Amino acid sequence: MTYRFIGYAIVSEDGMLADAGGTIPPALIVKADQDFFMRGLDAAAALVHGRNSAEQPTSPVRRRLIATRQVATAEPVAGQPHALHWNPQGVPVETALARLGVADGNVAIIGGTDIFGLFLSKYDVFHLTRASDARLPGGRPVFPGVPDRTPEAVLAATGLQPGEARMLDAERGVHVVTWCGPLATSGINASPR
Repeated sequence: MTYRFIGYAIVSEDGMLADAGGTIPPALIVKADQDFFMRGLDAAAALVHGRNSAEQPTSPVRRRLIATRQVATAEPVAGQPHALHWNPQGVPVETALARLGVADGNVAIIGGTDIFGLFLSKYDVFHLTRASDARLPGGRPVFPGVPDRTPEAVLAATGLQPGEARMLDAERGVHVVTWCGPLATSGINASPR
C-alpha cells in the first residue's frame, strides 16, 4: 500500500482557517482557491477530515474517513456507503483506508486543526493558501501551535520545503505555496491542475 498524504488549507494572514466560532468567513472563500481545492479532491482516492469540517456537495460520492472519538476504531457511517468514522487513537490511518477499500493513491487531508496537526509527520505535500487581506484574531488555527509559530514554520519543522508562491487572486493577494517532502519530486503529482 502506497499512500501520498496531501494537505489543503486556506488561512488568514494570521494563520487561522476559521473564526473563533468555527465558521469559515467570506474572506476565506475565494473562487480560485475553491477551484484549486476541488481539483485536488477530484484527484484523491480518499479524503480525511474531522467531524466538524464542512461537507462538500460531492461528499456523498467520495471515499472519506471522518475522524471522531465516538468510535473505537473504524465504523461505517449510516447512510453513507463511501464513508467511515475513524478514531485515530484506535487504528492507524493506513488500516482505516484499507477498510474503506483504498489500497493506494492520494489522500487529501482537509482539516480541521487537530486533523491537520495529526498528519504533520506524514505529509508528502501541503498546499497552503493565504488570504493576505483577512485577519481572524482568536480564530481557529490551521495547526496546533499557531499563532505562536507561523504555519510556514510548522511545515518547515517537519522537513517540507516550500515551492514558489502562485497567485490565485491578484486583486485580493491570495496565493498558494506548495510544500513538498523529499518523495514528492519522484512522481507525485503535487499540484492539481
